[in-house]
Parts: sequence; structure tokens; C-alpha cells
Amino acid sequence: MMADGAALGGRIRPIGPVVDQEAAGRARVRLSDLAVAGGWGEDLDGAWPALEGMFAASPYLFGLARRWPEMLRDTLAGDADARLEDIAARTIALTGGADDMRSPLRRLKAELHLLTAVADLGGVWDLDRVTGALSRFADVASRAALSGVAEDLRRRGKLLTAADDSCGPIPGLFGLAMGKHGAFELNYSSDIDLSLFFDPERLAPVLAGGTEAQGLMNRVAQGVASLLSERTADGYVFRVDLRLRPDPSSTPPVVAVPMALDYYESVGQNWERAAFIKARAICGDFGAAGEFLQALTPFVWRRSLDYQAVLDIQSIKRQIHVHKTGEGLEAAGANLKLGRGGIREIEFYAQTQQLILGGRDPFLRSARTVEALAALVARGHLPADVAAEMTAAYIELRGLEHRVQMLEDEQSHILPADPLRRAAVAALAGQGDLAAFDAGVEALLLGVNQRYGALFEGGEELSSPFGSLVFTGVDNDPETLATLQRMGFSEPAGVADTIRSWHHGRIPATRSVRGRELFTRLAPRLLTALAQTGAADAAFRRFSVFFAGLSAGVQVQALFLNQPELFQRIVGVMAFAPRLARTLGRYPAALDSMLDARFETELGVNTGLFEQMAEEAEAAGDFEGAMNAVRRLHREQAFRIGMQTLSGRVGPEAVGKGFTNLADAVMRTLSAAALRETARLAGAMPGAVAVIALGKAGSGEMTAGSDLDLMTVYDAPPEAISAGKGWSADTFYVRFTQRLISALSAHTAEGGLYEVDMRLRPSGSKGPVSVPLSGFQRYYEGEAETWEFMALTRARVAWASDPEFATRVTATLEAALRRPRPGVKVAAEVRAMRDLMERERKAHGFWDLKLIPGGLVDAEFVGQFRQLQAAARGKPLGVSTLEQLSGDAALRDSWALHQALSQLLACAFDDRGDPEAESATFRARLAEAAGERDFARLRRRLEQARRSARKAFDRILPAPRDGSGGPSR
Repeated sequence: MMADGAALGGRIRPIGPVVDQEAAGRARVRLSDLAVAGGWGEDLDGAWPALEGMFAASPYLFGLARRWPEMLRDTLAGDADARLEDIAARTIALTGGADDMRSPLRRLKAELHLLTAVADLGGVWDLDRVTGALSRFADVASRAALSGVAEDLRRRGKLLTAADDSCGPIPGLFGLAMGKHGAFELNYSSDIDLSLFFDPERLAPVLAGGTEAQGLMNRVAQGVASLLSERTADGYVFRVDLRLRPDPSSTPPVVAVPMALDYYESVGQNWERAAFIKARAICGDFGAAGEFLQALTPFVWRRSLDYQAVLDIQSIKRQIHVHKTGEGLEAAGANLKLGRGGIREIEFYAQTQQLILGGRDPFLRSARTVEALAALVARGHLPADVAAEMTAAYIELRGLEHRVQMLEDEQSHILPADPLRRAAVAALAGQGDLAAFDAGVEALLLGVNQRYGALFEGGEELSSPFGSLVFTGVDNDPETLATLQRMGFSEPAGVADTIRSWHHGRIPATRSVRGRELFTRLAPRLLTALAQTGAADAAFRRFSVFFAGLSAGVQVQALFLNQPELFQRIVGVMAFAPRLARTLGRYPAALDSMLDARFETELGVNTGLFEQMAEEAEAAGDFEGAMNAVRRLHREQAFRIGMQTLSGRVGPEAVGKGFTNLADAVMRTLSAAALRETARLAGAMPGAVAVIALGKAGSGEMTAGSDLDLMTVYDAPPEAISAGKGWSADTFYVRFTQRLISALSAHTAEGGLYEVDMRLRPSGSKGPVSVPLSGFQRYYEGEAETWEFMALTRARVAWASDPEFATRVTATLEAALRRPRPGVKVAAEVRAMRDLMERERKAHGFWDLKLIPGGLVDAEFVGQFRQLQAAARGKPLGVSTLEQLSGDAALRDSWALHQALSQLLACAFDDRGDPEAESATFRARLAEAAGERDFARLRRRLEQARRSARKAFDRILPAPRDGSGGPSR
């Protein structure tokens, strides 16, 4: 029989509809049998009208009553408040070690859950009483668990303190309840956010000799978490989350107080300040906990906030995407906690204003959401009607959240998408019409979302057109992960983790408070821009390398925020140009070149950069200094050319000239520096030396990836020696050439310049690296083969120590080309060389623009053949491939098309890029570079151009019918 009128069984009211009459009937039969056998059948019958709806809708609640019928009997028979006190008292009275407590704690949790659900659903307890009961039990369960783990340590001789020590089970160690637990707002199936800290000075005296404090504390944390979280046959107590501590991915589960204070003072974030609004000591050394929380007060409640700090606090709100028209707010599948219009928006609504205003007004520092809203009204910061609306919505949403969790004791905040399960939630909420229930939920969410959107209205949005971008807390926000997935990131969780780590100040760019404030604003722009490239993964990976490499980030981030067009271009580089992205990643200072007024100047216009290069190299003081000065300016100019190429501002001819002019400036500067260095080491040498450029460097058609084909020639009196060490001319100019090669190709702290190829010199790799001009003449008069004459068609003097000698060398080059070569079948030998290349160096697929039949090599072979013909006939000569092919339209057009694409691909990739594997945006840019509307048309045009070019090639250089025609001199 029920004890009196205060018995819970006599006070509960029916919840409304019974969602499943058959389930309710089965439950009654099963429980009636048990109740009659136990002598409390009348009590069950009296309470059944209220219980049947609960047990029909919630398999979990019926399971508790069926397994422990005496628990239901005692719940119904007693006063709800008195029973709560009894459960708490029995929990705190538990003694022994962890194993002794494991089963009793779980049984007590089941009693608490059944009591809370019946009192809540039966209309006896309001939300405040429900969350208070759940939170209070979490408090005493945590204390009991810590006591049990400490007792085990005491039994093993690790802990020297008494069980009833006034400073807690382990002096110096304390636990803070965070989040809803700390604010007495715990939900029905919530985990508990427990932050553990220890004071090393208080802890040290109670540890046995030789015990390492941090290691022991870590084991304590694991023991407490295991005791509460582990599922056994009796269930579990609470899932424990220890991550609401400083930088949880890199700190131990229990953090030393000095380390924690240093973290919060240096890199603590606003969301962590918001979290500490609700922090409350619940177990361990309460004295140490109080001192810690007092020390954190200036961090949580700042009396003085500048404008940027206020904006950064407001960013907590602005990261959530607000749909002011309410689109997408559907009851089915709605996340009542984290979704739009959910509980989090109400909490943020209060907390952001508390953080801004609470530093100067302690009245506003309430840990509880409803109380905080009321305090804001009392101080005139919030209209009463708005607070009333948000409070009512909060209470209703929390009630719905509890009912979702009561179905199966799952930590879920999502209204089921399945209509039957959602109808069960509706039934527990007293609603029998699912359509009306859904409409009410949607109106509720919409109202909250609209109020939330009006907070700090008019400021900068920190979400994205793609959706919310929230990086607060330690868990990945589900809405944010969905947003990142819509943006095109294949691993949203990894991206979110990286962004959160940057917010934590783990890279130099965000180590300062100002850096983190700026990054809060930059992050959504960055992610949106990355998504819009169509290559989000690759772009983010490359941007990460660049961003992590910045030695400081305030100026760069401010630059990106103030110059959005520049920022968009940088993100484009990250998406489409690994070569340029690598430059920025290794040398973030290259970004400075984009701020130089010369950066946007059209290529070909004299900006004074080459003169600056020569001046800085000469002023450097030594050879290595000159090399570094040249590398810095080369990197900036190459980056500039690459950016203008990728953006489509310049055509392929201008790009080729731009890269060649840059190489010429580098060769002029470093040749002069190498000559000065050689003279410094050996003394002055009478005579002159010239650097001859061949290949793409010679023809003025270099790309971003071109190497330098060079040879050097010199002239000196027969018996000349250097003034200092007496080096002969051949030794002196060989040493000069070696230093030049090193200056051009060596990697220094400022990077590299070019790969240098000297194999086109007389006698190739077998001969000296520098030859006298007379030796060059003799070689081409008697030894050079056809392929060497072909190479000579693109030769020109890039630098000479004496202008008159440069003129002589130029004349010598032309004379060598024009010298008659009777008996040589030039066409047959050129064709034989191309056939040999085709057999030994096959094209690597469709996008091998160089080696593919009908591509660059075919056209260049014909161009060089035409030059040899022109030289023999006394016609004008030129080094440009387009000039050489002026009479061969199909080959000229094919070469121009392939060269345009080659320029773009070389700027984008370090190695052979595959456009097929790139984003649609990049493929569109490639098509645009060729003047085509889309990528498919580009492919068709390439196929046609190659067929026509190859046909022309075969006509001009026909294949030998009998297979003969190998190269000869």
C-alpha cells in the first residue's frame, strides 16, 4: 500500500495518448503479476493510468520496471523528493574500493533514472527539479567513484592519506563539473564533462616515496572514468568526458594547476571562457578547487574588453548559420541541441552577452541559462518578452530532449526521422497528433532561430553560405561536419580538427590573442574560398603547409581580411598550383612580393627588378650573399609570372619571354659574380668569356619548369695566366664555369634556381666545361653531328664579359650553322633521331605535351630542320620556334597550342600534371588558356591538331622506306 498522500504514485498524471496499446497491455500483465506477488498490486493499479503511456512509449523505462519491480514499488510508494535524498545519501555512503562500488552505483543510477522519469512524465517535477536531481546524483556518484579509486591506491601503498582527510580522498586533486552538469542542468542520458586538475605542492606530501605524480593522477582519471562509464550486466553510471581541459589532444587527462593557469592566460579561447561560466567543484579537494576557480576569474570575467575582443566573443554566435526564412527547419531528424533553433542557440544567446557584460557586473554571472536570461532582463540588456520567449522555448526543448533520451537511454538529441519513434516522443510529451506535434516543433525551432539571428545583427557573418561553421568545444559539431561535406571536403572531421588546433594556437600564426581573433574571422572565408575552387582537399592541404609555416600571422591574416581579392588568388594557387603553393609553403615571405606595386605590372615592362638584382648581388659582399640575393628576387619574379599565367592575364609568348628574361637576368648577375669570385681566388685573367644559352633558354620559350642548357666559350692570349695564382686560361675559365653552375643550381637557405645541363657543349660530357672559341670553331668544322647543329639553331649569347667578344661569338654561331656539310642527308638524320627518341622515350599518355606524336618535339624538330635549310641557303635565321615554323601552319598551330598548355601546367605542377585528375575548375581554366569553351572541346582540338601536325611532320621528314638513314656527321 502507498504510504500517504505524498506518495509519488498518487500524484502522477497520465501523460496523454498511449502510443502502443498492445505494448501497454503486455507491460501491465507482466508487472501486475510481479506486483501481486509482492503485495503491491493495488498501488500499481492506482498508478497504471499514468504509467501505461510511459511504458508503451519507452522500452527503456519498462525494462527498468520489469528487471527491478521492487524499484518501481518503492518509487511509487514514497515521496519523490524524499526518495531523491535517500538515493543521494546511499550513494555518498558507499565505501570500499572501485570493485566494491561498481554494482551498487549502477543500481542507484537505475533507481534515480526511474524516479526522475516517473516524476517528470507524471507532471510532479518541473524541468528545474529534473535536471537538478540528475546533476546532484552525478555529483555524489563522482565523489563515490573518486573515493573508491583512492581507496584502491591506499590499499596498494601508493597513497598515504586517510580516507576521511578533510582535503578529500586525494589532497590536491579535484574535479570540476563543466557544461550542463556544472549548471545543475544535466539531461536525462547525458554524459558528464569532468575536468580533473591537481596541485603538485598539495599532492606531493601524501604520495608514497618514488611515486610519480602525473602518472598516478592519470591512472586515477582512468579509474574514475572506467568505474562510472564501463557497461556491465547492471548497465553503466555515466559516460565520462575528460576532454574539457586545456588542449585535450596534447595534455594528460589530469592537468597540473600551474600548467592549466598558464594555458588559460596565454591561449584560452572564448568558448572556454563560456564553458567556465558553468564550472563547479564537485569532488576531491574543494579548497584547492576554490583557489583554482578564483584564479581563473580574471580569465572568465574580463573587466575591460576592447572592440576586437567583443567581436571575437560575438563570433561564437556568428559561426552558426541562421536561415531567417526558416527553410530546412523540419521536426523529423531535427537536432534539438545543436541544430538551428536548438538548445545551443539559447545557451549561446545568454553566454555571449554574459561574457561581454559580466566582467563589470557580477549579477550577470549565473551558471544557469534561465537565470542568466532573467538577469539580463533585470539589468536592462534584454527585453522581457524576448527573455520569456527564449525561456519557454528552452524549457520545452529540454523536455523534448529528455523524452528522446528516455526511449532507449541513448545520449541522443535528435528527434527520430522514423514516424513511429517520433510518435513515441510525441506521446511522452503529451501529444497524440504527430502532424500537430511536428508543426509545433518546427514553429519552436523557427522562433529560436529568428531570435538568435537578431542577436548582434548587422555584424560580420562567420558562417558560410554552405552552412554553420562552429569550431568551439572539443567535439566536432554535426552541423559543421555536414557543412564541410557539402563544401567538398572528403574528410570533414580531419579538417575540423585542424581548424580547431589552429584556434588553440598550435601554430605561430595563431599563438597570439590577436592572431586567434583574426583567424576566427578568416576561417569561414578560408573554407568557403577553398570550397569554391572545386578542389577543396588539395587546396586545404597546401594552405595548411603555408599557414603553419608563417613565423607570425597577424599581418598576413589582416592582409587577407582587408584584401579579399588577393586572398581569393592565394587560395586559387593552393587549389590549382602545387608548384606555387610549395613556394609559399617553404617561403611565406614570397607573399610580400604580391604587395609590391610591380607585381601587377604587365610582363615585359621594365620594373627595375633586374637592375635591383644586379645591385643587391654586388652589394652582398661575397659570392654566397650574391647567390641568396638573386634567389630571393628570382623567387618573387617567378611567383609573379606564375600568378599572372594562372590568372590568364598574359599569353604563352609573353610568359615564355618573361621566364627567359628572368633567366637572362639571373645569368647576367651570377656570371658577373662568378667571374669576380674566380678573379678574387686566382687573380685577374686577360681575355673574355661568354655564356651561350641553348634549348628553351636560347629560343626565349622557357616555362616555369625549364632547366638551363648552357655552354661557355672564352678567348685569351696563348700564354695568359691569372695575376694571383698563375692559373692558365683553360683552368681559370673552367673554374669560372664550375662556380657559375654552382651559383645557378645549388640549393641554399633561399632555395634553388635552375637545373643546369652542359651536355650540349662540344664533345658533350666528355669534354671540358668551357672551351676556347677557336676550339668551338674547329669542333663544328669537323666533328659536330647533325643533332648538335640542330641544338645550335636555338643558341644565343646570354652574357659576355666583353660586348665585342659577345659580337664575335654570335658571328661564330651563325658561321657554324651556315658552313656547308656536303654529303649529309639532314632530313633523313633528323627523322632518324626523332624515330629513335620515339622508341626509347615514349610519351606518358595523352597529356605528355612534349613527346606525344604531333606535339612539341615534332614541331621543334621540323623548326630546327627548317633553320638548317635556311642557313644552307643563306636566308635569315632566328631562334624562335614560331618564326622557324612560319611556313608550316599545321605544325606552328599545334606547337602554339601545346606550348600554351605547357606554360600553364608548368606553372601549376612541379612534375608532369594530369589534368584529368584535377578539378573541373582547373580543367575549365586549361580550356580557357587554349581559347576553348570547355575541356571536352580542348581534348578534341588537341587530337585534331596532333593528327594534322604529325601528317605535316611525316611529309616534311618522311620515314625511310628501307629503315635506313641513321645519323651521320
